[in-house]
Amino acid sequence: MNSKKATRRTALAAGLALALGLGVAAQASAGGPRTVSGSPSDNITRIADFYGAYIDAESDLDSGGGKLAQQLRAYYLTPAYLKKLTAWEDKNHADGVLQAQNTPLSWKVTDNGTADYTEAAITLTWGGGDTTRLVVDMTRTTHRIFHIGTKGIGGK
Repeated sequence: MNSKKATRRTALAAGLALALGLGVAAQASAGGPRTVSGSPSDNITRIADFYGAYIDAESDLDSGGGKLAQQLRAYYLTPAYLKKLTAWEDKNHADGVLQAQNTPLSWKVTDNGTADYTEAAITLTWGGGDTTRLVVDMTRTTHRIFHIGTKGIGGK
């Protein structure tokens, strides 16, 4: 197997590990090591895992997201919301998860709270340093995303 195929397989395995909430330790290119941790029972971790893996899949120059992005959607989104997202994408000609036609350079997830479900603010950072803020709502029972938009279902 050539090194390009091995690199792709390693990247795919890492993306799937993130998608399944297995956690990853990351090392910064400059300075000391950084640690990223989480828990599959924590919705903020799950939302961060989803956005990290999804943006990685969409950033892949070889496949442009493709199959892995679709698998991540099927795993993390409720079936009912997946149908709504597809309709939104058809109407807006953009990626509904990112609510954009491009892929951001980085992302940040911040807990917005709520009692009956988890609401998180997602900050996407683009090429020129511009940012977009989205709100993601996730069930506490099934740990699935049921809304992505500029405002949460509670109006935040």
